[in-house]
Amino acid sequence: MPPDASQRLGNLAVELVAQASQLTAQLRPQVRESIGHLVRSMNCYYSNLIEGHNTHPRDINRAIHDEYSADPAKRDLQIEARAHIEVQQMIDSGEGPDGSPASEGYAKWLHKEFCIRLPDELLWVTDTDAKNRVRIVPGELRDGDVIIGHHVPPSAPDLPGFLSHFEEAYDLGRLSEVQKIIAVAAAHHRFLWIHPFHDGNGRVVRLMSHAMLLHCGIGSSVWSVARGLARNEVEYKAKLMAADDERYNEYDGRGALSERKLEEFCEFFLLTSIDQIKFMASLLEPGELLRRMKLYCDDEIAAGRLPKRSMALMKEALVLGEIERGRAPEITGYQERRAREILSTLIKKQLLVSISPKAPVRLGFPLDVVERWFPALYPTS
Repeated sequence: MPPDASQRLGNLAVELVAQASQLTAQLRPQVRESIGHLVRSMNCYYSNLIEGHNTHPRDINRAIHDEYSADPAKRDLQIEARAHIEVQQMIDSGEGPDGSPASEGYAKWLHKEFCIRLPDELLWVTDTDAKNRVRIVPGELRDGDVIIGHHVPPSAPDLPGFLSHFEEAYDLGRLSEVQKIIAVAAAHHRFLWIHPFHDGNGRVVRLMSHAMLLHCGIGSSVWSVARGLARNEVEYKAKLMAADDERYNEYDGRGALSERKLEEFCEFFLLTSIDQIKFMASLLEPGELLRRMKLYCDDEIAAGRLPKRSMALMKEALVLGEIERGRAPEITGYQERRAREILSTLIKKQLLVSISPKAPVRLGFPLDVVERWFPALYPTS
């Protein structure tokens, strides 16, 4: 890679670290955890959108609560969305296999955990000749050859060797801090170039990128690169395809593929990541978030859907991370009975949540408030 390219990507990696650190510092851990549930749903929505599966956020939310459409096709997409969320939750909880997220074992684990949650109708693909249906075996590498557009991925018997080389190249344990971050971007393309599974490679690699960013210490459950990739889908797919090109000349890297085009994809991926962190930071800036929350509360109180002094409890939960239930009278200024009624209403509406009936409460982010509290998180149509 030319020195200027290495420096440019290195600078972007450093900026990504700085922006991620600032975002993390904005929020209390309990608030980050609550927002994580919302962002996982968002990540799922945009990742599926890239695959051409447009499942409305409300349908995703219903699936999380075991409410499915009577329409079989719509129900299948809801199940698919829930599968994605559950696997990311496992990644965020550290439930994945030990070792590198770029390993063959980790990729198989992601694929298996995602696919075993899918309905049978979504576990079939048409082969390259468009003659036969091929069943997807969760966690198993493809056993036949495929063509993806103009790209011919490695033959099935060669997959273990390519994945072994992939793991060696992108093992985060042997790279510097800056190299790790650039490796996340490069691995995103190279995994898709290998195309190890009959189907599901796109979702697997986006989950893998999320896991790699977590291992780098800059990923978190409060931002998602998938939103940026989906909103720039044409450029995303064009740069992926361009990075499939063979090297142009002896100055274009030492491998079989173009290093210059891979560098351009890495730059796009890192810039997209930085943009998404900045976007979430702007939404979660405490002063602005409190302002939007207050406008929402004022409207809901005026409409009789929330009791007065609701905002006092919600503000305290945002600022402190969580509040003991017994502090409700002190915070609202009401007697205990009335204060508990307000608390109960906020919990019922999921504006405050807790892990048990007596545990402290923290701020909740139900889908009903997303448009008001987090404008532009999802498309308006």
